[in-house]
Amino acid sequence: MTKPGRKRARAASGAPGGSRHEEPGEGGADEAVAFIAEQVAVLRKLAERHRLDVLHYLLGMTQLEADEHLRLRTRRKLS
Repeated sequence: MTKPGRKRARAASGAPGGSRHEEPGEGGADEAVAFIAEQVAVLRKLAERHRLDVLHYLLGMTQLEADEHLRLRTRRKLS
């Protein structure tokens, strides 16, 4: 138990960006977009395998949007 008026110190984790118990994508917008792009790629392959053409197309558009977001963010950081 902590004394009143004092905050408990957080335990340091080896994971950059916070606790290792965080859900994927909780490390910031860039990490969230990278996670989404990765997962969408897997879902897109699944849609293609099962000939779900509209889902395959929409997931492809989602993947392009995520990749473009990451590309633009990387470009801004280099400036």
